[in-house]
Amino acid sequence: MTAGIRESFSLAELAERFGGIVIGDGATRIRQVAPLETAGPEELSFLASRKYQKLLASTRARAVVLAEEARDSTALPRIVCRNPYAYYARVAALLNPEAMPEPGVHPQAAVHAGARVAASASVAAGAVIEEGAQIGEGAVIGANCFVGRGARIGGRTRLHANATVYHDCVIGQRVIIHSGAVIGADGFGMALDEGRWLKIPQIGRVVIGDDVEVGANTAIDRGALDDTVIEEGVKIDNQVQIGHNCRIGAHTAIAGCVGIAGSTRIGRHCLIGGAAMIGGHLEIADRVVIIASSAVSKSIPAAGVYSGVLPATDARAWRRTVALLRNLERLTDRIRELERRLANLERSR
Repeated sequence: MTAGIRESFSLAELAERFGGIVIGDGATRIRQVAPLETAGPEELSFLASRKYQKLLASTRARAVVLAEEARDSTALPRIVCRNPYAYYARVAALLNPEAMPEPGVHPQAAVHAGARVAASASVAAGAVIEEGAQIGEGAVIGANCFVGRGARIGGRTRLHANATVYHDCVIGQRVIIHSGAVIGADGFGMALDEGRWLKIPQIGRVVIGDDVEVGANTAIDRGALDDTVIEEGVKIDNQVQIGHNCRIGAHTAIAGCVGIAGSTRIGRHCLIGGAAMIGGHLEIADRVVIIASSAVSKSIPAAGVYSGVLPATDARAWRRTVALLRNLERLTDRIRELERRLANLERSR
């Protein structure tokens, strides 16, 4: 590949790598991906939802990725596949490989003599790696990161600048931890004694499985006694709080600003919308979808879509709704009284 010029791939080459059926000129080459509205003559776009189908008529994309039911909706060269959005993700990763630093420990990093850093790993300036920590093959420890005593970082895992992994925590392989994230800080454990709070030592760990991504400024607290566990393939957005002793099931996705209180267990393949609040000591079943901003105070035993908030509306309408809610108990009592009188009237006939 010529320096400074992005590598291109033909549709036939993409289909050979990722599958799919090529319709039209398989020699068509693309260098980048882009939305239908802004794609240019060297770019590949995709259609994942029928509501955007009208954009196919005006797009300047060189080629498109379509689902089977939309295969005849354009004359452009195209790849037909089962899941256009996932196909786009794979092509985007191929065309935009992440730049990887050279292996080795920067002279301005502080690595304890008792730590083990693989020769293929990279440790940037300002990073601190304490005694007994282990850094796996091909791992990347960004600038000013902290890896505590006895922590283990798996192969090809990347800690972006200023990420923190506390002592004894275990991070799997191919994990991405973004800047400002804190893994393994103390959970919020206190005992009240005669009006004063006593801190409870948090002696568990955080254990993160393979292929997890943790967003910027997210905090995952260590367990009080047992571990806090994030299973494989979990995706966590920015500014999420996960309390001590939680367990997040494999391949669950958690959007930004979610709060999960301690000792709650979230099932596998769940979707949790942004700013949802989930109480402590709850059980959430597999394949549960929680709508954004919902408040969950009870366990959810079955898969499904759950919501616990009223959507935003006109301010005057909202005030009327609140007024009705405040009078709900009184109105309920009146209805019950009317029902009782009606029942007595029926019996007297």
